[in-house]
Amino acid sequence: VDRLPMLPEAERRLVVREFNHTRREYPRGACVHELFEAQAERTPDAEALVCEHESLSYAELNRRANRLAHHLRALGVGADTRVGICVERSVEMVVGLLGILKAGGAYVPLDASYPVDRLRNMVEDSVPAVLLTHPPQAGTAAALSAGTTIPVLDLTGDEGWANQPETNPGREGLGPRNLAHVLFTSGSTGRPKGVMLEHGSLVNRLAWMQDRYGMTPDEALLQKTPFSFDVSFWEFFWPLMVGARLVMARPGGHRDPAYLVEVIRREGVTVAHFVPSMLPLFLEHPDAALCTGLLRVPVSGEAVSAGLARQFHQRLPGVELTNQYGPTESGEVTEWACDPGAERVSIGRAIHNSAVYVLDRAGEPVPVGVAGELFIGGVAVARGYLGRPRLTAERFVPDPFGEPGARLYRTGDLCRWLAAANVRERESAPGSRETERTFELSHSRTAVLEYLGRTDFQVKVRGFRVEPGEIEARLAAHPGVREAVVLALDDGSGGKRLVGYFVGEALDSEALRAHLSAQLPEYMVPAALV
Repeated sequence: VDRLPMLPEAERRLVVREFNHTRREYPRGACVHELFEAQAERTPDAEALVCEHESLSYAELNRRANRLAHHLRALGVGADTRVGICVERSVEMVVGLLGILKAGGAYVPLDASYPVDRLRNMVEDSVPAVLLTHPPQAGTAAALSAGTTIPVLDLTGDEGWANQPETNPGREGLGPRNLAHVLFTSGSTGRPKGVMLEHGSLVNRLAWMQDRYGMTPDEALLQKTPFSFDVSFWEFFWPLMVGARLVMARPGGHRDPAYLVEVIRREGVTVAHFVPSMLPLFLEHPDAALCTGLLRVPVSGEAVSAGLARQFHQRLPGVELTNQYGPTESGEVTEWACDPGAERVSIGRAIHNSAVYVLDRAGEPVPVGVAGELFIGGVAVARGYLGRPRLTAERFVPDPFGEPGARLYRTGDLCRWLAAANVRERESAPGSRETERTFELSHSRTAVLEYLGRTDFQVKVRGFRVEPGEIEARLAAHPGVREAVVLALDDGSGGKRLVGYFVGEALDSEALRAHLSAQLPEYMVPAALV
């Protein structure tokens, strides 16, 4: 019975086709770095990159990245070759990312704030052909390459490639279906998993952002998201494709509201991304209201409350606040402009050339207003998980609504379609269910998605995606622990905090926390152990 079609043909067409009428033209044949190269040719003398007291023009940034790219090619880097990069936020970070892409490789960010054991797992899974680093992280890079044949290059000392050509490297078979980067996320099995993203999907995302927001060359974007997270991608490359300035926050600066206020004002930043749990800390700073140069603030990574949206608009009137949604396996695929008067904050509708479907357990579309699992389709969908064919087949499934060979990513997120009018008017017209249904469908062209929660145990803590199963596996690996469960509980301020419960010996909590810290990043170590 659960496989019988529930929807009349007209409504099925509505939720499958009309809600996903997103096809737009974009640079289909381009690679990410080529968008930057075209801009560097148009405005070679314009300031491209600012990092504290250092800056580079478009021409100089392009020349440095080109020299590195030619050197990487001489070392065997080509299409789909993975290259590790372990650096702090710096000029070298941007040169390294561009150089890897120009050589044809895919960058693998190795965040030095992670425990070395976790980074080793990432290196073992990705098997990078080369590892790029700079002096602040030279020790970490040496530890990661120990016992391997992976060459390590210091990005600050370019003696090895100073005489390389400064011209843009040729394509040599590189295209939109090749890998651009591999980002590792928390894994329920106790080991992080690498998500493979291709140039085509990332170029589409950049093209949509420019079409949606229209950044101009006199603007500046603050890059502050750790480069191991998908949001950082558009922070790096969106301003560099339109002639704007990319302003790099100092290492650790993304956690300091006072510093963020200072750099936004000093550098004339017009765009800054926040995770919802960090945004209130920024807004509560006494000088936040003086950041009058801001034009737009995208938020993502966690659910956004209507109260936070109201606080934002009261503190920064006239600044556009947009809620973006998307897992690492696709990047941001929906967006909604937060209305100051909204009773709830939606995650919006699909961006260009993407599709979102709310399906039941049998893979059938559900009616407007009914909860189901969100599936993502279109060009945004990643290639899959690196070296995990079984997991890839489980999460990336055939797309019954798209072209032959197309796939959907099953997010595990619980959502429902909601008439946009109901975002402002909590209650629809009184009367029968049929009256309410007609009301919903009459607003079909403005329908948006409402995020309801998860179908599994995955949680978001301070914007970070966490699989409690990974923490539980690490806890259970301690010889004094027999069983363990990790929960994400409300922290009293609208966010979540992790609490670990274990059965076993009467262990000192600090010793157990040290055991976890040696294998997990700081945001995955429970705030309390019981």
